[in-house]
Amino acid sequence: MRIALVSATLDLAFLRTALETAAPTAHISIYPEQGFDDAEVAVAWNPPHGVLASMPQLKLIHSIAAGLDNIFADPHLPDVPVCRIVDAGHAQGMAEYAIWSTLMFHREMDRHLQNAQQRRWERPEQIAAADYTVGILGFGAIGRTVGRSLKAMSYTVRGWTRLEKEEPGIEIYSGPEALPAFLSGCNLLICLLPLTAATRGILNADLFRRLPQGAAIVNMGRGEHLVEADLLAAIDHGHLRGAVLDVFAQEPLPDDSPLWDHPRIFLTPHIASMPNPKDVARQILANAELVSDGREPLHAGNRDSGY
Repeated sequence: MRIALVSATLDLAFLRTALETAAPTAHISIYPEQGFDDAEVAVAWNPPHGVLASMPQLKLIHSIAAGLDNIFADPHLPDVPVCRIVDAGHAQGMAEYAIWSTLMFHREMDRHLQNAQQRRWERPEQIAAADYTVGILGFGAIGRTVGRSLKAMSYTVRGWTRLEKEEPGIEIYSGPEALPAFLSGCNLLICLLPLTAATRGILNADLFRRLPQGAAIVNMGRGEHLVEADLLAAIDHGHLRGAVLDVFAQEPLPDDSPLWDHPRIFLTPHIASMPNPKDVARQILANAELVSDGREPLHAGNRDSGY
């Protein structure tokens, strides 16, 4: 088996050891090493457009994570299955990050940290978790894990999804017509949407206006979901309390970005959760074997929906 690691933005060398350990007889190359284009399997993250189409033996394209938007963005993508990683540990990591972000705003840790820098002693009244509503924008597998984790901590949780779903103890809103009602009751909005043509730029001025005064934003989806200028304006004008951002339209975030220095925006470098390389390698190799045997791979994406 020949496997090529292909990315324009990320050094995928960390996967080479995991793949070689799990499949000692496999030939692993990293684009643009000589011979990469002979591979039958491309393991990709933000692949340069057109490169995958230049690989005539290709039978499978595999993401290194749950997101497929960066692969489907290639207009020259060859007609082979494109698969994602499904990792329970990754979902748990996302839930942990969501819990930290929720506590940041619910328990007013943003305020306390700023007060400490100014040696200001304030003890505001605390709000019970049951009286604090967290809205999850995008209620897929990761959204469910996040929602259940926050519900277990007694938060009031609501979810929004494109298609109708049910989840015990969590109110689910579905479809574009339900989005305004969903947003109107959120003290905190967590974005976990896939990136598609319909969701690009969804975190914008119009959406922010539909949130209650003092609401906060957490973006754990994709940087392209957020219109950064609209977020800055909504915070500076006092409508939004602040934001936690883990993903950005350009990564690494440029040094001159105004997000770095904003006192009410907390940044992390796309680390909300990171799949274990051994688990990633195991799933890639399992799907490669299925495709080699003429069977359907697991967790294939849909090009029409974009995820």
